[in-house]
Amino acid sequence: MRVELLCGKNIEERIKAVAAAGKLSRTKGNVFDVLDSCEVYEKNLGLVKRIIGMGHKSIMEHDYFVFALSDVTPIVEQTIISYRLTSFTIKSGREVDFRSVGYYVPTFKDVKGNILGNNDELVTKYKNHMDYLFQEYGKLVDAGIKEEDARFVLPYSFHTNIIMGLDARELERLTNELLFGKLSKIDELKELGNYLLDIIKEYIPYLEDHIKGHDVSSDDWYDAYRTKGKIKPYDKVELTYYTPKVDDVIIESTIMYHEQVTKKEAHQILLKLKKKDPMVMAKMMDDIKHSNEQRELEQVHFQFTIPISLIVLKHLTRHRMQSLLIPTFVPMWDLDNYVIPPSIRNSHLKHYKEVQKRNLDVYNTFKESGVRDEDLIYFYLCGTAVNVMTDMNARSLEWISRMRCCTKAQWEIRAIVSEMVKLVGEVAPLYKNLLGASCIALGYCPEGKESCGLINRLEEKKCKGN
Repeated sequence: MRVELLCGKNIEERIKAVAAAGKLSRTKGNVFDVLDSCEVYEKNLGLVKRIIGMGHKSIMEHDYFVFALSDVTPIVEQTIISYRLTSFTIKSGREVDFRSVGYYVPTFKDVKGNILGNNDELVTKYKNHMDYLFQEYGKLVDAGIKEEDARFVLPYSFHTNIIMGLDARELERLTNELLFGKLSKIDELKELGNYLLDIIKEYIPYLEDHIKGHDVSSDDWYDAYRTKGKIKPYDKVELTYYTPKVDDVIIESTIMYHEQVTKKEAHQILLKLKKKDPMVMAKMMDDIKHSNEQRELEQVHFQFTIPISLIVLKHLTRHRMQSLLIPTFVPMWDLDNYVIPPSIRNSHLKHYKEVQKRNLDVYNTFKESGVRDEDLIYFYLCGTAVNVMTDMNARSLEWISRMRCCTKAQWEIRAIVSEMVKLVGEVAPLYKNLLGASCIALGYCPEGKESCGLINRLEEKKCKGN
């Protein structure tokens, strides 16, 4: 692992901005007068420390950093993108051959955190197994399976690279979790936490005291209630809750917003409008579709339960404006549950199942050797199935559908989001017209030269009057 700070090394200028933010609300003059009063670094740093020490941490959000993370695993990747206020760019696994990227090798410990006496032997077995999985990935690629499908047999130990951006407040939260929370039991995540702490000590002098020795509450409390049974993947995507009368709520919210009336009054106005024009709700919904603000859509919510593969989960997680419940990596999920890509089901199913079974067998051997779950997580394969639950408003669902219903989207996430759109359409027929890829919903494609060509076929069909 290698972690470097790319942006945010100018300490004095950054501290000046944070100090000015701290002084602004109680200092005479405009913002530039306040900035002019923040010329002495030592005074600025002392002020920032004092304000943050009082619990007023919002000023930390004006201090922003960009990190480069090299040779980390998807364990790190999935962890940081779950922090909703981070920004990230991640190396694609869809069109890149991962045979030579390398993989993480843990030090194997028991449940008490002690290194096992046969660690060297386990490391050798682990490396042999990882080499095998990468070789099987290569065989699938050489057999004509696309990289995005062949990767379903890759272990979650493979190396990837990330650009991560976040403000100081979120950096404090992330670092504390990595160093002192439940995540700290995963050595790789604690290693990342230590890298971040070293950077904090060098470049963020007001933050170190808020991390060193700070304890983070754990989620272990639920262990007393755990049934310990095997986890069964959901059969399908389900819409488990939605705001009643979605279409009506959206339109009435629009009227309330623009007319500044009560909900009851908005309802009466809508009834009058419908008497004049029975199609008024459809017309208003179409206008909302083409508007920029669309705040009305944030007034309704949808809750879904979703079965998804581990590697495709990040396609969903990276959409920040949702409330997503994802199980933690520990305790271990059932490795016998996995997603099978259609291309593999049609041609290499036996081979694929053999790889999954061998991985499960090796995992069981390590488990029986007393290896703790925190070190076994690297036996997860990219195709391992997991259940998630999410709640999102109509605006977020609209945006997700733009990205994930596109024919260029990865096939599994496209199928999932398409089913979400279908289910929502059954309870909100007018709102459904806002959903889908840009070419379908809006009549244009933002991909330009990279377009799949569907927009051209749609335009030709429209010109012919079909």
